[in-house]
Amino acid sequence: MPWQLQEAKQRFSELVRKAESEGPQVVTRNGHEVVVVVAAEEYHRTQKPTMDFKEFLMSGPDIDLVIWRDKDLPREIDFE
Repeated sequence: MPWQLQEAKQRFSELVRKAESEGPQVVTRNGHEVVVVVAAEEYHRTQKPTMDFKEFLMSGPDIDLVIWRDKDLPREIDFE
């Protein structure tokens, strides 16, 4: 159930308790969602990357990738 902004202001302590015990609480203004109040623990969990980009790349499967290149010279082109 979303909270109207005025009600959220008046019952802020209850809003915070519900965010901690029941999960994110949506606050609306003029019928539009404007903010979501979440418990600090959940906020920090969502903000912390589980691994950096290098770790992500290194966590991929080990494959033997052989890249070869043709050693022949390019064809001759007559520019006359």
